Amino acid sequence: ALVRALELKETLGGSVTIITVGTAVDDAIIRKALAIGADDAVRVDTETKDAYFTAMQIAEYAKSGGFDLVLTGKETINYNGSQVGGMIAEALDLPFVSLASKLDVNGATATMETEIVGGLQIVEVSLPAVISCAKGMAEQRIPNMRGIMAARTKPLTVIAPAAIDALTSFESYTLPAAKSACKMIDPENMDELVALLHNEAKVI
Repeated sequence: ALVRALELKETLGGSVTIITVGTAVDDAIIRKALAIGADDAVRVDTETKDAYFTAMQIAEYAKSGGFDLVLTGKETINYNGSQVGGMIAEALDLPFVSLASKLDVNGATATMETEIVGGLQIVEVSLPAVISCAKGMAEQRIPNMRGIMAARTKPLTVIAPAAIDALTSFESYTLPAAKSACKMIDPENMDELVALLHNEAKVI
């Protein structure tokens, strides 16, 4: 999403603002995005609670206007739900396209390519709009030293969260069951193999 936004900026002009919901721990990631080429960044200073909470925080900031596109990734690494983009669009009453693999902008229209069962479909929406971007929409960029140095002086604004309640709460966490051990047996030692299958695996 970020790299395609930068490509559109380089072609059409404008600016790219990064927004994330999180704590100071996330600042290093934000600075990396600035080093790649984003113009400025905003961090809503709070722990993320669920996809709805995150989406509403971003939507509250976006209501200030001045944007043509809101681009999100396919899914977050902490919730893996692919929900934030659609919720932002609903809160802002904007068109939404999910998992676009290609994106072009011509004037006030965005044209996207999305995968469907058995093929592809072309979708057009009027701007402003919210689009979630599939992996591979643009090639990754690695920040160079000049970008890293410039990122140190680019604005990173920290704002207080809006008064929005999460819709879910986490009651408990459990670890997955431990995986069974794997034993390596000499293929020439058939007696050991038979004994293990009989005494431990109990399959013979």
